[in-house]
Amino acid sequence: MVYHTLAGLVVVLHLAFIIFVVVGGLLALCWHWAPLVHLPAALWGVFIEVSGGVCPLTPLENALRRAAGASGYSGGFIEHYLVPTIYPVALSHPVQLLLASLVVLANALVYWFVWRRYRRARGRLSGRGHE
Repeated sequence: MVYHTLAGLVVVLHLAFIIFVVVGGLLALCWHWAPLVHLPAALWGVFIEVSGGVCPLTPLENALRRAAGASGYSGGFIEHYLVPTIYPVALSHPVQLLLASLVVLANALVYWFVWRRYRRARGRLSGRGHE
């Protein structure tokens, strides 16, 4: 029971990390330090997708499932709703490259907006009032 619960927590953590990689740049709109945390996470996510690698959370989850005596994903909410989101059936290398491209594009747009906003604020502070 404990290993099954821990495996479920790893799936939730994995999904939270994926969401953070995709939209975490938006936190930079509120906190100037957010890119220090988000950019390394986004780079890691893109690297895993582009390289076709495996996130370390995946083997951890599988080890916990084996320790719980399970061999597959069956059961409750986590297994039915979160696991297919993290491990889609059609996840091929071309799909991974597409996902990585979307992550880069989404975050590039967010950080471009953050950078423009930062430049405007600095311009106002220095009395220039322009970009």
